[in-house]
Amino acid sequence: MDVATTVKKMKEEATCSICLQLMTAPSSIDCGHSFCSLCIKGIIEKEQEERPWLLSFDCPLCRTKFQKNSLRPMKQLENLIETVKEMEHESLCEEHGEQLHLFCEDDGQPICWCCERTPQHKGHKHILVEDAYPVYKEKIQLQRKEIKSSFQNLYDFLHEDRKSIMWRLDSEDSQTFKRLEESEASMKRQCHELKSHILELQKKCEGSAHSLLQDVKDTLSRSSAMKVEVPEAVSLEIQTDSNISELYCIVRKILKTYQVDVTLDPETAHNNLILSEDGRNVRHGGTQKKYHNSRRFLALPCVLGREGFTSGRHYFEVDVQQGGDWELGLCLEDVPRDKNVKPEPESGFWVIRQRKVDGCTALTDPSQSLCLSEKPQIVGVFLDYEAGRVSFYSMPTGSHIFTFTEDSFSDTLWPFFRIYHLSPLFLLPPDK
Repeated sequence: MDVATTVKKMKEEATCSICLQLMTAPSSIDCGHSFCSLCIKGIIEKEQEERPWLLSFDCPLCRTKFQKNSLRPMKQLENLIETVKEMEHESLCEEHGEQLHLFCEDDGQPICWCCERTPQHKGHKHILVEDAYPVYKEKIQLQRKEIKSSFQNLYDFLHEDRKSIMWRLDSEDSQTFKRLEESEASMKRQCHELKSHILELQKKCEGSAHSLLQDVKDTLSRSSAMKVEVPEAVSLEIQTDSNISELYCIVRKILKTYQVDVTLDPETAHNNLILSEDGRNVRHGGTQKKYHNSRRFLALPCVLGREGFTSGRHYFEVDVQQGGDWELGLCLEDVPRDKNVKPEPESGFWVIRQRKVDGCTALTDPSQSLCLSEKPQIVGVFLDYEAGRVSFYSMPTGSHIFTFTEDSFSDTLWPFFRIYHLSPLFLLPPDK
């Protein structure tokens, strides 16, 4: 049922049978029928003028007797009538009084068929409201998700960096500590403002088609242009105005401070993999005769990095743009190597996967499909060992892809890569 039909039916139910208008201050009588308060009182007063001795009166609809003191105000019906008025106003063109069946993509507003023929909208692209609604709803939901994820990760990094330098504050003067508190208070305030904006976007998504599309381009524009004041990760004295793109720059800058030099370990490589001499490039090739050892993958075309991690924060980048399919992340030393297992945390893997057939997926149990605005070109892997977090980022934008969270790690974690046909991987060296 479309909006126009719904409004029509609601108006029929909320129309006073005496004045034939939407009820004003509706009141109910004993039989259950409702009328405008002034309308039913007018009938009572007229009958009392003609027959002053009357103590009961006939319902204008069903003729059931009722007494004057039985009138009951219907607040809920009054609220419903106000909603009907709002819906009627919302779904009709203010200029022409016609239903807003079309959406003008150039102006970002719902219009009626009369508007479509005016010079103002001549040459513009118009689509049906029911077709525009899911498209713009998805855009708002995706933008809400990206903003929320980006700010959450920024907040996490700043919070962790704050903890790491707290021990130095004991020897510094009170002004330094005050600046730190002010920075944190500012961050919390801006996070609160962000949450309010996210709720605004969510409310739009949950509303009607016309409500979502009303000023939708302005909403998207305001979201993209949001500005926040962000303290630098380490320096407590410098603050800078930054938009969302600049926030990504801050995330990249923080990640780069933990970048390590990861190369591939040929002793772990499956027989069908070919590694470059410098240990940075790996591709799927013909069967290679290699000496068997307990660390080599036998079932799947996988390889590990030479460097393992037992503590601290570490970050490395993998160039994945030459192929369409890959799996990468971190794993434990004792993961199965002679049989085909799903690389999930339960089996000692913290891995995401990209495939042409189903896009990007976090290999959890069950797997989680990841809605990304664009296919990653370079994937950054960040390990916070003590915090039990393995995070993935799309570079060079610095946008967050996914984070695995564990209570803690206790064993060595190794960079993990699965290679698909025609999809080589290249490990990038740290920036100098």
